[in-house]
Order: sequence, then structure tokens, then C-alpha cells
Amino acid sequence: MHRFSAWLAALLLAGVSTVIGFRIADSDGVTPVPQILAFLPWLIAPAVAGLLLAALARWRVGLVWGVVVLGGVAWFMEPYGKTDDPEGHAVAEIRVMASNVQFGRATQGLLKAVRKEKPDLLFVPECDYSCSDTLRDELPRSDYPYRTASEAGGAEGSVIVSKLPLKKASGLAGTLGMPGAVAELKNGHQVRVQLAHPMPPLPKQLSTWRTELAGIRDYAAEGRRANRSTIIAGDFNATQDHAAFRDILDTGGVRDAARLAGSARTPSWPADLMSPLGTQIDHVLLTPDFSARDARFLEIGHTDHRALVVDVTLHGTDR
Repeated sequence: MHRFSAWLAALLLAGVSTVIGFRIADSDGVTPVPQILAFLPWLIAPAVAGLLLAALARWRVGLVWGVVVLGGVAWFMEPYGKTDDPEGHAVAEIRVMASNVQFGRATQGLLKAVRKEKPDLLFVPECDYSCSDTLRDELPRSDYPYRTASEAGGAEGSVIVSKLPLKKASGLAGTLGMPGAVAELKNGHQVRVQLAHPMPPLPKQLSTWRTELAGIRDYAAEGRRANRSTIIAGDFNATQDHAAFRDILDTGGVRDAARLAGSARTPSWPADLMSPLGTQIDHVLLTPDFSARDARFLEIGHTDHRALVVDVTLHGTDR
């Protein structure tokens, strides 16, 4: 029994150590590492089990190994990203909402949430033709007169709806629609807005996933170099434990609004798992001239994602 417990402990601790090793190396590795990294906090369960089995087997090396592994998991469970406050006075208040409606199935639930939350900017990945038409017909034109979209069926359709005037922008190339625009505030300040919806890290599509996340990183970095206010929102199919997503934060110079608002690691997917299970793959990313507060993840029904609503404040002088 002691020998069996030791072998089982070694197996569990080796698996967790491998994943943590990739996290330490700042790499997403190959399947199944990226998929497991999305749920990194869950690794605390096999780490604890391995430690207990090592104790049952009276395996001293395993006990030390288990403590180290458990400490590594706990270390990386800490929220990632900068949270320093922006300089300058408040220029504008903007409520942002991002909601993946899963092939348009959750359109009616989204409409209810929009009527209640009244966002200024609404980012809707997986908004198919029917979803796009419904948003156009049922959201009052007086409230939401502006929009830009990648009109398509299924998961490829995406829409940005806005109370703020939108100027056309090229958006990002990708397998799924990622439209973009420039929002004009009342004070003349312009904010680049970009919907994010890269491919998920499926086993045979990891290169596409990395490439499309790199495109979002380059878009963010371009705005940083040009000193332009930027909001990127949507379903990133990535968490803070993915190196490709951290690269957007670090190289792109943006911050995660949920992290700024104290809601880091609040799960957004899959919605049918009760909190705190699940993982946060839906994000609103902001340039450092924004602050954020009151980030909330809402159940809207008929989608595997929770909608994210966050209030952001633009700081600094008019440009």
C-alpha cells in the first residue's frame, strides 16, 4: 500500500510539475499543456492529493516535492498584471460590455442585459446574421445609433454596437470576425476600440491561436507607440496563465479591466459551472490612461459564456 501510494503521488506530482514548469518557462507548450493552463488553479487538487499520498506512503522526498509543487500552484494563482493608477484628471466615463452569445443563441438574454446595464460600448462575438439583425431591430436607434460588424454566420460573426460615434477602422484579420473602429467622445478625444475573438487553443489549431493572439498584441503595441487610447474587448480564448495572453499585457502595454477592478480570476467560461469553477477567458483590456471599477460577470442564459460589464474612466488631458 505504501509503494502504491508513493507511485500514485509521484504520478500526480509529476503531471502538475510539468505544467508548472511551462508556466515558469513562460511557455504555452504543446497539447495538452495550453488546455490545462487555462484551468491552472484547479491543479491545486492533484497537488494536494499528491502531498497527502506522499504522507501516507511516508515518502520524505515526495513530501518535499509536494510542498514545492503546491507552493508553485499557489504562487501562480496570484492575479497577473500592473494595477498602477493613471495620471491626470477624469476625461470621460464609459461602460463597456462584452458578451459571447454562442452562435447568436443568447441574443434575447443579451438584449435584456443591455436594457438593464445600458453600456456605452457593446462587443458581441459569435453574433450571427440573425443576432446582428435582432440587435439592429430591437435596440433603440436613439440609444445605439452606431455599429460596425463582421457580418457572417455562426461563430464567425461579430458586432460592436455603440452609443458613441464610430469611425471606420480595418479591424484585425482572423478566422473569426474581429471588427474594429475609433470611438469619438464628446470632448473630441478618440479611443480605438477592437473586438477580440481569436481561435480557441484546440489541439490542431494551436499555431492559429498563437498567431491571432499575437495580432492582438501587435495592435495593442501599435496604440502604445502612438500614445492612443485603446479598448480591446471580447472572448480572448486565453487566460492570465497563457504566455500568449501575458504577452499582450506586457508587450502590448495594456491592463486587464477585471484585474484593475479587483475581479481577477472571476470565471467567465463555461457558464454552466458554478463559481469559483471555470476560468476567465473574456476580458476588457485598456491602455494605462484608463482606470476601471465594478467589473461584473453576468449570467444571460443560452450561452457558455458570462457577459462582462465594467465601468472605465479615461484620464488625462484632451488630445
